[in-house]
Amino acid sequence: MPPFTLKFQSTTCPARCGEVKTAHGTIQTPIFMPVGTQATVKAVTPENLLDIGAQIILANTYHLFIRPGHELIRNLGGLHSFMNWHKPILTDSGGFQIYSLKELARISEEGATFKSHLDGAILFLSPEDAVGVQEALGSDIMMCLDTCISYPATRQEAEESTALTARWAQRCRAAHRQREQLLFGIIQGGMYPDLRARAVEDIVSVGFDGYALGGLSVGEPREVMYDMTAQTAALLPDDSAKYVMGVGTPEDLVECVYRGIDMFDCVMPTRNARNGMLFTSKGRLVIKNARYYNDADPVDEKCDCYTCRNYSRAYLRHLYMAREILSSHLNTIHNLHYFVHLMSDMRQAIVRDRFEEFRKEFYFIREQEVP
Repeated sequence: MPPFTLKFQSTTCPARCGEVKTAHGTIQTPIFMPVGTQATVKAVTPENLLDIGAQIILANTYHLFIRPGHELIRNLGGLHSFMNWHKPILTDSGGFQIYSLKELARISEEGATFKSHLDGAILFLSPEDAVGVQEALGSDIMMCLDTCISYPATRQEAEESTALTARWAQRCRAAHRQREQLLFGIIQGGMYPDLRARAVEDIVSVGFDGYALGGLSVGEPREVMYDMTAQTAALLPDDSAKYVMGVGTPEDLVECVYRGIDMFDCVMPTRNARNGMLFTSKGRLVIKNARYYNDADPVDEKCDCYTCRNYSRAYLRHLYMAREILSSHLNTIHNLHYFVHLMSDMRQAIVRDRFEEFRKEFYFIREQEVP
């Protein structure tokens, strides 16, 4: 039985609801995954995440491979025990981090040789290593090692990188031993529709538990990203989960769900929280602005998160201006609650077959100025 089950399909667009069964629970899609790169979602506890309603989080193979090491985590009972999070975990393969640190890396047929960003030590990660490290971590969903493509990229660069990703995917599947841990393949292809189509054919032919769209949100115009998402998602098998990696803004989530995507991750809600930018039903609110100096209202009157139930904009502004640690904690709770519940609202809209109306209302409300 495939791990993904389609439950509801919009009659007016590709938006859909489903379930992904994993060893640590079943995920309701479409879903947003808070990013816990270093086995922690910055500024919040696992208990906060449970209160928020998070179903699954993302951790990163590259960073945990470097520090504290996958063998240490294995010896301490695996990632779930290590970080006291007993719901599903997805681990990225490290391909994007190697791409983002490309001045420290060299890509070859065998794998990626790179310098640690911590101490400069020379390290090597092959497709087989990437799977082995993730199996040691014990994540519920593992990602194949891939080679991410910059924007813009020449056709030759995109062709070579996409072909290498496909060869690495075959090696990842061959190395996959712990079948209770799901393994997702990654579709590259740059911004070339025919290369994306070829990548889908190559990766799907290998046979994975789900499929991710990589190499998006790397600087391309938003409409290009949406076009690539729609075209690629339509080619992927409908009985598999479809995941866009590293996306994105609330608008991106709505638009990609509209185009048939099931899973998302992004550092935006946590990073922006630490920088004082809060997401609301009416758009973004920059808490340091002087207009909130004596504002007794919550961040968002429509939000029932812990932060909005208990603290005013004036207090949150004070914490941020005073550089108090509590600022990051309370802001992160609010932003993650917003993202998680945006996805919940989309699931409900799909089940009621009114996603088109939801999408229109989402933009209408956001046209109103944040008070």
